[in-house]
Amino acid sequence: MTRIEAFPLRPLRNGAGLVALALLLTACAGGRSTPAPIEERDVDAEVRAPAKAESAGVQVYPLKNPAVAELTSQADRAEQSGNYDQAAILLERALRIQPRDPELLQHMAEVQVQKQDYAQALSFATRSFDIGPRVGEICARNWRTIGLAREQLGDNAGAREASGRADQCMVTKPQGL
Repeated sequence: MTRIEAFPLRPLRNGAGLVALALLLTACAGGRSTPAPIEERDVDAEVRAPAKAESAGVQVYPLKNPAVAELTSQADRAEQSGNYDQAAILLERALRIQPRDPELLQHMAEVQVQKQDYAQALSFATRSFDIGPRVGEICARNWRTIGLAREQLGDNAGAREASGRADQCMVTKPQGL
């Protein structure tokens, strides 16, 4: 008992000592790199906006079935209001009509990210890339979503690789044209 009392705890009894101890413990805990939850990060800011801003080429989209267009529009409204479960249900209906639409698959991947179902997000984004154009905005959104999902699933090397692949999706016109 005398040994414990011999330890210099007196500085910790005052407020400054406790704050210093708390900062030290926080710094030690900060060594782990856990990614911030997606809800604190905006999917629009991390996936859609950069892909759209970097898009320098022309992206060609197939004509949409009017029912799919209406379901997608309803899903957009549900997503904007924060009702991600409803958005996913509406996109599932649209995917039943057009199961091989890379834009729909990518939209579903982004909704899954917002629902924090990263395995599903990874699956939908990968399927979208596999059947998609492999260049342009959809390709960049695919890889940005894959990167976010891999990061959340603890695959940091895969996330970095995906980020690099997103940069390769952009086709820029040659200099002088």
